[in-house]
Amino acid sequence: MGNAHIFTLQPTFTQGLILGQFSILVILFFVFKYLFFVSGKDDLQKALQYQPRLIHNGDVATEDESQAGYTPESEIERNGGGEGAESAVWLNLVLQQVVDAYRMKLRDHLPGADGDEIARKRVEAFANKMRPPTFVDPIKVHSVDLGSSAPKFCNARRRTDPSSSSESVELEVSYIDTVSLSISTAVLFNYPFAAFARLPVSLTISLSLFSSAVLLEPPSPHAEHPTITFTLPSSAQDFVLNLKTTSLMGSRAKLADVPKLHELIVHQIRKAILDKGTWKMVLPGLATVKEVEDDIEKHRDEKALKQGFQRHDLRSEH
Repeated sequence: MGNAHIFTLQPTFTQGLILGQFSILVILFFVFKYLFFVSGKDDLQKALQYQPRLIHNGDVATEDESQAGYTPESEIERNGGGEGAESAVWLNLVLQQVVDAYRMKLRDHLPGADGDEIARKRVEAFANKMRPPTFVDPIKVHSVDLGSSAPKFCNARRRTDPSSSSESVELEVSYIDTVSLSISTAVLFNYPFAAFARLPVSLTISLSLFSSAVLLEPPSPHAEHPTITFTLPSSAQDFVLNLKTTSLMGSRAKLADVPKLHELIVHQIRKAILDKGTWKMVLPGLATVKEVEDDIEKHRDEKALKQGFQRHDLRSEH
């Protein structure tokens, strides 16, 4: 009967294998629990004191611009001489003033450190409003650089849709700046119970270049609610997005600049750009924001219904 038991006083190969696997799991548990994770708020505050090196704006812009070969002047020179292309310098001058107005509004029109602090608080409030509370701890924004440049358009070309005879304008846009954001938070692990452990994360994200084609559709006189529509490409391969990230993950043991984290951030930002790739400008006196929102929702419902019918037809064929 003794041979029927798994454990006996005389060690066997099976017992050694089981004990070895169990001991490895125990060691891994304590390594992750006490080196990378934190379990209490006090430990979390201590862990988040380690901030990643803030990317200096000038260094980022110089490095990425030299690698990509982009400057506002070279972009205009490269694209401004095409057949049928027109200059958009006047539009760039207006757009620079518009972006500067938004920057000043975000800072409550205050210069220096006071304006920086107001902008930081507003970005922090927005980030915590958007975060998933069951997955991420409250986000602390340490610094925000709103940049100083604005998107620049060039190579404006008129396009005509043969099927509807409607006209639109295609432009190329390049945005080169030193926008950066430095934050810290913690990722929550809810297994085997809620808030079982927290993985502290400190992160700095810097944007140096965004480049894409933009389609500008003027309002149709026959539309019920006319709007001006700006549309970005529908594929992530059709635009350039250069981001630089620095990161620190862990409590006592630090994992610096994890490549997978950088890939995840870039993927999520690209996805957000594609999801929000169409902007409609409401024209005063011709439509209201509520009417345009209802039109967009109606279009989404019709598109989803059409896709549902298509999937149903495919299943019927099979």
